[in-house]
Amino acid sequence: MKWSDLPGRHSLFWKLACLLVAFCLLMIWLSWSWGRYMEQKNLFLSGEARGTLTRYAAEAEHAWNQRQSAGIDVWLQELGKRERTWVGVIGGDLQSLSSYPLTDKEVQRLTFLRGLDWPTSTHAKGLPWLRIPFPNDPAAGSLVIELPQRFMPGQYRVFWRVITNGIIPGLFTLLLCVVLYRLLVVPLNSLREQANAWRVDQLNVRLSSNTTNRSDELGELGRAFDHMAERLQSSVAQQQQLLRDLSHELRTPLSRLRVASESEQGLTQLRERIGREVDGMQRLVEDTLQLAWLDTERAPLPDEAIQVQALWEMLTENACYESGWPASQLHCSVDLSCWVRGHLNTLAQALENILRNAIRHSPSGGIVRLGAERDGDFWHMWLEDEGGGVAGADLERIFCPFIRLDGSRPGDGGFGLGLSIARNAVKRQGGSLWAENTGTGLRLNMRLVADDGVASDDAIAGRLTPILDVCRPQIV
Repeated sequence: MKWSDLPGRHSLFWKLACLLVAFCLLMIWLSWSWGRYMEQKNLFLSGEARGTLTRYAAEAEHAWNQRQSAGIDVWLQELGKRERTWVGVIGGDLQSLSSYPLTDKEVQRLTFLRGLDWPTSTHAKGLPWLRIPFPNDPAAGSLVIELPQRFMPGQYRVFWRVITNGIIPGLFTLLLCVVLYRLLVVPLNSLREQANAWRVDQLNVRLSSNTTNRSDELGELGRAFDHMAERLQSSVAQQQQLLRDLSHELRTPLSRLRVASESEQGLTQLRERIGREVDGMQRLVEDTLQLAWLDTERAPLPDEAIQVQALWEMLTENACYESGWPASQLHCSVDLSCWVRGHLNTLAQALENILRNAIRHSPSGGIVRLGAERDGDFWHMWLEDEGGGVAGADLERIFCPFIRLDGSRPGDGGFGLGLSIARNAVKRQGGSLWAENTGTGLRLNMRLVADDGVASDDAIAGRLTPILDVCRPQIV
């Protein structure tokens, strides 16, 4: 496995890995520390028990110091009223310090005496016997006592075992589930709600910033969902606007057809009128469908190396033939080194729409200029006319479908679709198209991916001629 195959540092993998490692370390620490605590609770005498037994040893020492064996006898009788267990006081030679000698069984038990700080056995039969030396003079004697049942550790062993092995791990596992739920399920629920909103055509629903601001895969998925929602909403709105605009544009030629059909003009004139109107409606529908296809189609186009100068020569020849402009009014300062990467058919249609738009809005003696310069991995190309330009507020509006600034630039006709089609076509080439005023006219700027490949002019012409013959974009 290579280092490049590992997830990024903001990946959800590392969050889950750190969370699980932290959970395992926490459980190990809890098991160790809680085990130590439970060992103290279940195997060793409590502080209260040690304090009571030490006090008993001090009382026995005091009784011995006061009256020797008689004092021990009196004290043992008093202690017997408080503790219902065997109690004795022995000296350093393991002989009883009271008036009553030890039995053989009691002497045998003296060989298994425990100290206060010793662990108690949970498997031994009966209660353990403890030896507590006198506090002030341990050599003088010791208290021997069978540990009272109330002092026996591990009274709540089953309860603490349930707490240790069941409740505490369950609570920590529940906490882990809550963290995983907030980390994984909450953003997935947000994505599900957004998908359900799309299902009922609520395309304006967006994810919360808690999801989209994440730096892991779920954050990327959330941002992709929001981007997809914006694209869907924009596409639907644009398609609806196109349909409204198309229906509005078709009303005028249909109205003229109705007037022509009801007029008394001759058959020849009526045929000419019907032919012109049908041709216009056909171009309108084709351009609208072309714009809709360019805006919705997302499949990558096959690209190739294109020489801009050869493409320009093919386009200007047809443009001059249709517009009547002499070739001397179409200037090209692009040299042979200008090669771009793109789809020939789509780029040719975009450039021809821009060229015909410049010719349409330029005065009869105007000059249209094409220039280009290399900008890193791109070619920056521009097409200038001498039509007077447009208002600054309209530099973006001219790329909207069915926008015609008839009052700002000379000329009429067209449907306002040419520049919209051109911008969408250039975008599909991985480039951009924008407009700016030059003072004497309008400059349309194109930024296209540069290429250093080689293709012959004849090859470009062979592929381009069918495009011009079949598509033949009109002046827009």
